[in-house]
Amino acid sequence: GTVLANEEVTADGRSERGDFPVYRRPMKQWMLRITAYADRLVRDLDLLEWTDAIKAQQRNWIGRSTGARVRFDTPAGPLEVFTTRPDTLFGATYMVVAPEHPLVAALTTPDQRSAVDAYVASAARRSDLERQADAKEKTGVFTGSTAINPVNGEAIPIWVADYVLMGYGTGAIMAVPAHDERDHEFARAFDLPIVQVVTGPEGTDVQAEAHVGDGVAMASANAEISLDGLAVAEAKAAITEWLEAQGLGAGTVQYKLRDWLFSRQRYWGEPFPIVYGDDGEPRALPADQLPLVLPPMDDFSPKTSDDEDSEPEPPLGRVEGWSTVELDLGDGPRPYRRELNTMPNWAGSCWYELRYLDPTNDEAFVAPENERYWMGPQFDGDCGGVDLYVGGVEHAVLHLLYARFWHKVLFDLGHVSSSEPFRRLFNQGMIQAHVYRDERGFPVPADEVVADGEGYTYQGRPVSREVGKMGKSLKNAVAPDEMCERYGADTLRLYEMFGGPLDQSRPWDTTAVVGMYRLLQRIWRLFVDEDDGTPRVSDEAPSDDTLRQLHRTIAAVRDGMETLRFNTSIARITELTNHLTATYPDGGVPRAVGEPLVLLVAPLAPHIAEELWARLGNPDSLAYQPYPEAMDDLLVDEAVELPVSINGKVRARILVPADADASVLEQTARDDPKVAALLEGATVRKVIAVPAKMVNFVVG
Repeated sequence: GTVLANEEVTADGRSERGDFPVYRRPMKQWMLRITAYADRLVRDLDLLEWTDAIKAQQRNWIGRSTGARVRFDTPAGPLEVFTTRPDTLFGATYMVVAPEHPLVAALTTPDQRSAVDAYVASAARRSDLERQADAKEKTGVFTGSTAINPVNGEAIPIWVADYVLMGYGTGAIMAVPAHDERDHEFARAFDLPIVQVVTGPEGTDVQAEAHVGDGVAMASANAEISLDGLAVAEAKAAITEWLEAQGLGAGTVQYKLRDWLFSRQRYWGEPFPIVYGDDGEPRALPADQLPLVLPPMDDFSPKTSDDEDSEPEPPLGRVEGWSTVELDLGDGPRPYRRELNTMPNWAGSCWYELRYLDPTNDEAFVAPENERYWMGPQFDGDCGGVDLYVGGVEHAVLHLLYARFWHKVLFDLGHVSSSEPFRRLFNQGMIQAHVYRDERGFPVPADEVVADGEGYTYQGRPVSREVGKMGKSLKNAVAPDEMCERYGADTLRLYEMFGGPLDQSRPWDTTAVVGMYRLLQRIWRLFVDEDDGTPRVSDEAPSDDTLRQLHRTIAAVRDGMETLRFNTSIARITELTNHLTATYPDGGVPRAVGEPLVLLVAPLAPHIAEELWARLGNPDSLAYQPYPEAMDDLLVDEAVELPVSINGKVRARILVPADADASVLEQTARDDPKVAALLEGATVRKVIAVPAKMVNFVVG
């Protein structure tokens, strides 16, 4: 077995990878203090060009809360809680501690011992997600002890319940059932008192339902302080100040984020460059003994067990001659025991973008000048980082958060000039596929399904069709190699980019691939004679119309590239290809238009573009050519076609200069034979002429 982080445990208490049962137990592990960066990780999200949804996920995961820590006296000593609503202290009628809280044993009275022990053991088999599920029935057990509410001196019972987590706050809460829904459910389940301390709308009945909305404090006074009549914000400030003056608590900021568990009991991971002496203290290996590499192993599978009392066994502990070693760390040769845990996969994925900048450097993970050139800030206030990161939303609170923390540590140590790893983030959609299921609901091979006029069948039996993920288990995977073999890699690339906006998911459709294949064929035929393979270009000057088509295409393609709307870029290339095919049916596309078209195609279909570039007589790769830029004066129409209406109904169309004013529009419209015939003998009461838009005659 191995230790996992909370994020790697599913809602039903099993490992995300392998689906093994997960048990809770205290262990000594390596941790990274990500909590020290919690504020910066939240604040610096404002510097990033990320979607609001991803930013919200990170903010919620970090979970910054402002409130107060409050101390309650108990028979086992002070019990501290964190609350975001100190203004409701007078309404606290019981306390709840997490099953893992260190005071549980001391708080439990002899007559409650067996019940509490059984409950704690049961809770250890549940994941945090299970324990916090809103729909879950509230469970708990009374410890037999009480705590003293510091604001009114009342003794309130202390319960153990699994909806309180040791990983957030202090692992204990003061329960105010009148103004918290979960506390209210628990109080109703165990018949605990419910006391209202915040006013609600007329008819509010906190015995029936918690009031969690705004109001003013009520029933909240003692001999030294009264909150009655204060709004929530004022009451929070007043009670916090009083608690601090009495030495009973203090205002504070709390995070849901916990320090990062960084140990794994498996072979495949970076070994820690740590050894232990006879005193058990960890010592870092000196630089001249780095890097520490994994020893070879024939069987490096971790030990697995369904027994919750089993101990994790790191595979490295089975390597004789490596797990123990004699080293001279400055005080003479001595025997040492190596750290047998390894690092998680995040140890590599948190900084791979930096290594890409300098992959062969043996002296540093990246040369400072390389990092500054590729990832450094570009202007004052810029956080720097990778220009564009394309990745799925599933990385929001794992890889992306860990990488940001890792990068900030490197920034603070002076190793990088950028304070963030990824300046811009784009979440791509998923290529889906049709899933076909038989009458039992089991997937059947998609490539063996037959479509007829009435539906779909597999081996003669009807099947249902739905859109879902693509994968082996659903028997609908499409092998890219097969598509490349049949249509070529460029066709596959174009199809994937043409299917729609990059951030949208869409189903794979093999029949639609043919459309992109035919587009590439048409582009090829523009430039290459199908009979003898010779180039079909000319050095003649293109017409003004063709030049305008080219430069409009350049502008549109560049815009599509910059905004990641590749489908619109391909659509405009298709339009230009169709124009050239119609204008030059016998070949002879002007080189001044053909070469820019090939360069436009290159990022989308690089193989055919490179081949065409060579066929056009260019000795060097097109990769060294600048990408085409549109000429602004060719993006403006010299003439525009406008509708002419009579009483709001379009009767004709006229061609006028793009900058024609209203008087020119009216006269041109009157001169049109069709319009003139319709106006003959009619009384024109009003003429509406909008430049570059339309002309309308109102007749009576």
